[in-house]
Amino acid sequence: MVTNKLKELEVARAKLANLEQSIADELKKELAALPAQYGFASVGEFIAAVKAAAGARRGRKPGAKNRRRRAVITDEMRQQVKKLLEAGKSGTDIAKVVKISVPSVHNIKKSLGLVKSK
Repeated sequence: MVTNKLKELEVARAKLANLEQSIADELKKELAALPAQYGFASVGEFIAAVKAAAGARRGRKPGAKNRRRRAVITDEMRQQVKKLLEAGKSGTDIAKVVKISVPSVHNIKKSLGLVKSK
């Protein structure tokens, strides 16, 4: 009984593999015919047209030069952060005044011993 079911299972798996392969072959043929179907001479031209139709990409554009640089924390900045902390300013306010990131403010606070490190 079990052996008959195992044989049936193997036959079903073989049928499934054949069906998957025929679908893959058919899909490959249909994709290869797309450029000519839309009037393009080559696959490269077709791909370029599809990319252009998709619109602008997310993220940085190639050749963009507006990449942020790491802030160089000077001793003057550290002193300014310390004074603003003593004045009761929040980390966000200090970051805006000194023109550094909030994590940088937190790192300065840690280096001054004003915050416990984890």
